[in-house]
Amino acid sequence: MSPIVRSGRFAAFVWRASRALPTAALTRAGEVARQFERVAVMSLPIVAGSGLCVGLALWFQTRRLLAAQGAEAALPSFLAVAVAVELGPLLAGMLVAGRVGAGLAAELGVMNLNEEIDARIVLGADPIVGLVAPRTLACVLALPLLTVLVDAFALLGALTAEAASGGMAAGTFWRRSLVFLRLSDVVPATLKTAFFGLAVGLVACRVGLESERSAEAVGRAATRGVVWSTLAVFGVDVASAPFLHWIPTALGGA
Repeated sequence: MSPIVRSGRFAAFVWRASRALPTAALTRAGEVARQFERVAVMSLPIVAGSGLCVGLALWFQTRRLLAAQGAEAALPSFLAVAVAVELGPLLAGMLVAGRVGAGLAAELGVMNLNEEIDARIVLGADPIVGLVAPRTLACVLALPLLTVLVDAFALLGALTAEAASGGMAAGTFWRRSLVFLRLSDVVPATLKTAFFGLAVGLVACRVGLESERSAEAVGRAATRGVVWSTLAVFGVDVASAPFLHWIPTALGGA
């Protein structure tokens, strides 16, 4: 199959799945909630651990560089901006792409292997509405919440390191961390992860539905689900950068 045909079929799949999201939210709320638990709640340990590690690592590396210039007092401000505007959202997207992308692709690949999807079609059930839309909607809803948690744990890790070093009181750290942050920067950066979730859900589900009917093919589908979901997150992040640059200016730097 040529790349043009593949691209056209994927575009048609994205259009159908996107149109099915409101229907899934209204008619399959229970399934959406179950998938949301899988994506959000079960991701809490890795989100918390990754956020803490990123905050600690950033503190150690950045403080050393700023201390050499006598500017370590600006460390909380720089950390907060870096985490809330870019690192936190991107890390949350990559964590979900790695954990959920493989799971969705493998799950739908197994259903395809067992002919469950064909059975649904024969019975008149649309797999897009019943399988793809609830999983994709769960990713869309979970990513912004996970991003907030990543940001919080990253700053908590940096605060813990700063407090352990005795260089700055906790109250001073939090006050200085808000110096450069603006809602017009933080809110769009957080909400853009909903599009990360949309990309992860659509790409991983498509990979699973296209999987061949063999155990090896399901394993390959899981690998492709991670790879393509991660690339999709990076693609959405780059594509959204000009809009995120424009929004604060349009809002007057609020």
